[in-house]
Amino acid sequence: MSKSMFNAPHFQSPEAAREYLEALRWGSERVCPHCGTMNETFATKKPGVYRCRVKECRKDFSVTTKSVMESSHIKLNVWLQAFFLMASSKKGMSSHQLHRALGITYKSAWFLTHRIREAMRAGGLMPPMGSGGGAVEADETFVGRRAGQPKRKSAWSHKNIVFTLVERGGSARSFHVDGVRIVDLQPIIRENLSREAKLMTDEMPSYKEIGREFASHDTVNHKQDEYARGDAYTNTVEGYYSIFKRGMKGVYQHCAEKHLHRYLSEFDFRYSNRVALGVNDGERADLAIKGAAGKRLTYRQPN
Repeated sequence: MSKSMFNAPHFQSPEAAREYLEALRWGSERVCPHCGTMNETFATKKPGVYRCRVKECRKDFSVTTKSVMESSHIKLNVWLQAFFLMASSKKGMSSHQLHRALGITYKSAWFLTHRIREAMRAGGLMPPMGSGGGAVEADETFVGRRAGQPKRKSAWSHKNIVFTLVERGGSARSFHVDGVRIVDLQPIIRENLSREAKLMTDEMPSYKEIGREFASHDTVNHKQDEYARGDAYTNTVEGYYSIFKRGMKGVYQHCAEKHLHRYLSEFDFRYSNRVALGVNDGERADLAIKGAAGKRLTYRQPN
């Protein structure tokens, strides 16, 4: 791994990293993470620690307070290196690889990667996909093994099911679901798609009734070796799964069912902020860092 990628000051120095984080999180208007008051704080004698002036608050805080980096003993410049590596590795970066690259313990690297995945998780109210008549592809795939389920002869009965929506030329949203019945998929599609959307799926029967709720619904029949018919295809979401599976099998190799949703957040984040959409590696890392605010993940909260 080239050391030149970490030549920037915020990758080299904890103090420079703190200043970089403050600029990303607050800009010119420092906000108290405890009470939300803006520009009513002052610096304490301890570097990087501020105190709120509001009488009802008066609490100390730093740029990592109420973020996934809070209470971490890992240096801030190492945190920023990890964010960059996780954001720029197309198929992901294992904890073993990260602990070797950054010179930290495997245990620290493992928990650091999960915290960064939490930062990458999309939060809040997201706009509906397919607004204005855009095409949204839906598909499902199978990965890993369900907890407590032995391997069976059935192709997927013992596996975890992942359902993904991909807007052509846009973002991806993936979900760990219990099954592929209408009752499993319909609420997710309703919640995430605009009624103006053009839904694109394969021939699975569950999609037939769901598709009636949208502007149009086109299918391709993979069982008959049909993969595209004009604008009707699911090649985009299958391309997403190609990256996802290469990462899960080649990089991560094993993923516990209880952590699967975090890996989905990671792959969704990188796909939704890819180079084709004008987002370079540095910008993608900055977006992940910004997503760290307001989220916590501790050793006592592994799920």
